[in-house]
Amino acid sequence: MVNGTIRYWAAAKAAAGVAEEPYEAAATLADALDAARERHPGELVRVLQRCSFLVDGAPVGTRRHETVRLAEGGTVEVLPPFAGG
Repeated sequence: MVNGTIRYWAAAKAAAGVAEEPYEAAATLADALDAARERHPGELVRVLQRCSFLVDGAPVGTRRHETVRLAEGGTVEVLPPFAGG
């Protein structure tokens, strides 16, 4: 198990009801997001489908979340689509 911090921005923050929280995950981004969905069922589940993610400052992009390894003490940033220009 790895421990770290998950930070929610904009619509994800509103849906989760918190700006950040600790996570404990087996090893991957998919594990951390599954745990977040369990903690915050409802709107956050829908918002996460549209989000992009940074893991320790690096964009996840199109990589499968099951393949993105998390480091102990790392940070996951949850970034919903932003409007504006």
